[in-house]
This record gives sequence, structure tokens and C-alpha cells, in this order.
Amino acid sequence: MNSIFVARALRDFGDGFVAILLPVYLIALGLSAFDVGLVATLALFGSALLTLGVGFLGARHDVRTLLLAASALMIATGLAYASANDYAVLLIVAFVGTINPSGGSTSVFVPLEHTVLSGAVAAARRTWAFARYSLIGALAGAIGALAAATPDWLAPLGIGTLAAIKIMFGFYAFLGLLGGLAYHRIVPTKRIQTSAPLGPSRGIVYKLAALFSIDAFAGGFVVQSLLALWLFERFGLSLAAAGAFFFCSGVLAAFSFPVAAWIGGRIGLVNTMVFTHIPSSLCLIAAAFAPSVEWALALLLVRAALSQMDVPTRSSYVMAVVTAAERPAAASVTAVSRSLASAASPALAGALFAAGLQAWPLLLCGGLKILYDLMLLAAFRRIKPPEER
Repeated sequence: MNSIFVARALRDFGDGFVAILLPVYLIALGLSAFDVGLVATLALFGSALLTLGVGFLGARHDVRTLLLAASALMIATGLAYASANDYAVLLIVAFVGTINPSGGSTSVFVPLEHTVLSGAVAAARRTWAFARYSLIGALAGAIGALAAATPDWLAPLGIGTLAAIKIMFGFYAFLGLLGGLAYHRIVPTKRIQTSAPLGPSRGIVYKLAALFSIDAFAGGFVVQSLLALWLFERFGLSLAAAGAFFFCSGVLAAFSFPVAAWIGGRIGLVNTMVFTHIPSSLCLIAAAFAPSVEWALALLLVRAALSQMDVPTRSSYVMAVVTAAERPAAASVTAVSRSLASAASPALAGALFAAGLQAWPLLLCGGLKILYDLMLLAAFRRIKPPEER
């Protein structure tokens, strides 16, 4: 289990600085805000297809082997972005690679890590294990956000912005190598003989996937790369200031995970997901109308302290309401529904930015997320995981 935590920390550290540097890199190459949104969309869409395939392979193949293959893809992605300047090449690599514009853990690694983690702990400790897993990832991502200021730090040495960002993409590839070494320590798993990846829990999984897709489509309007772009364009925030903000928001989100596990043990996982999510969405809507950068950042920090409490509880809930044999496919289907849905909205957000409608992505995200929360509560408040029955 510790190998999963180490690999998650390495990967999220890389995602933390890549999500912020990606729009800066693309703009520096002479691309538009719409182009940035299109790259984000293709990255999320390609990740969704990879995640779906890996999830359905996970029940019949060694999970460690699949994780090692994903690490190799992360290495190739970093090296490709470090050497490519052509927009068409960048689009292709975004689609087939592991670049994560959301700054969170929406990737091919997720269903495999969830399978290993849920099989390593008892039901009573499952949510706490996912909270620790999410905490480690969020803290690593927050530190990675600070590292996004590296181009500014290297500027006095005569290293230009483009060259510095390429160095950071090379470092991202190195992190993929270290993650692969961590996965290598996992004990190989036995293949599960099963006629279908999803069986008795198919209906629950598909219903959850449909609801999660609404949440993810909403979140795609303000993936970290686009939220950074909004702060750059609306308030003229510097790279260093943006990195510091995303560090603080990442730390707040990280320490909300154990709080979410504690709350979930008292009021239930579904209630925790819903009643922490709605206030965070209201803060995002309010931030769109903030009169100053101070108000905007304050509201976004409050949102950060609340918006991710559904992450460990959601993961734990999905793993709890399906059988052990269905876990890889269930994690994959629910993750893919999120990736596919979130892939559609960044390009729309980019178009809204290009049209001068900078507040609309935030408003659409907040409104749709509130709708999702109410629908989730209505559909699943009576379906309890084993520890709540």
C-alpha cells in the first residue's frame, strides 16, 4: 500500500506544476485561449479512453504490470512535450499521453490504484485509507504548484520561459520513472476468473457514472489550467502568485480529506459528498463577481477547503457498493464517465474566454455542480455501504 502512496505523491507533484505551466507554454508558443481549451479537452478525452481500457483489463491481468505500462507512458509524454513545438504534435501527445490539465487525479492510474488500495484494507478502514491516499496526493500537488514558478526563478540565470518549461516537462518524465520504480514493489496480483467485468452491481455503477459525469462536466469549466488562465487574464496574476495560490488551495483541499472521512463516519458517505459540495459551489459562483483579486482568492480558498471532501468519500463509496471482482471495472467506468464529461467543457470554456465572457465558466460550473448534488442525494441516500448498514 505504501508503494501506491509514494507513486501517487510523485505523479500529483508533476501534475501540480504541469497544470499551471501548460497554458503558459501554449500561449508562449503563440496559441490562443481556445487552443489551450482544445488541448485540455483532448488530454481529458484521451485519458478517458485509456482509463476505460485499463479498468476492464484490470480484472484479468496483473495490476502491477498495467501500472508499470502507465508509468512508461508518463515518461514518454514528458519527453515528447519537452521536445515538441508543433501544435499538431502537442494535440496528439495530449490525446495519447498522461498530461493532466485538471491538476487532480483523473487518469489511467486511478482504477488500478483504487483496486490495490481497496483490497488492502478492511471495510471499516477503507474511507480512511482513501482519505490518506487523497491527502498525500493533494499535498504533493500543492507543492508541485509552487514548482510552477521555476521559470521565474531561472530567468535571472538567462534561461527563457520556453526553455525553462521544457526543462520542467523533462522533470515530469523523470517523475514517471520514479513512480514506475515504486509500482515495481507491488506484489503481483492473481488473475480473477470472471465472465464479465461488471456483474450484479452493473445498474448501480452505471447510475453513479451518469451522475458523476454531470459533476465532471461542470468541473471541466474550471480545470486548474483554465482557472489559472482566468486569474492571469482577469487580475494579471503572476506565475509566482498563481503557484502560491494553488499551493494554498491544494493544502486546504488535502487536509479536508481526513475531515471528510471523519464526517463520513458520522453522517454517511453520500451525505458528506452532498453537504460539503454545495457550499463550495456557491463560493465559486460568488468568486465570478468578486470586485478584487483579494476577494476572488479568498472565495476560491474557501471553495478549496470544501470542494474536494467528496473525493475520498466518493472513491470509498464506489468500492463499497460493488463486489471485489467488479472493483477495477467499477473504478474505471466511474472514472471514465468523469473524464469523458470533463473533456467536453474545457474547449467550451476556452471559447467563452475568447468571447470575453470570463465569468460564465465559473457560473456554469457552480450551477451544474449544485444540480448534481441534489440528484445524487435523491438517488443514493438509501443505498448504504456495509459499514453504514
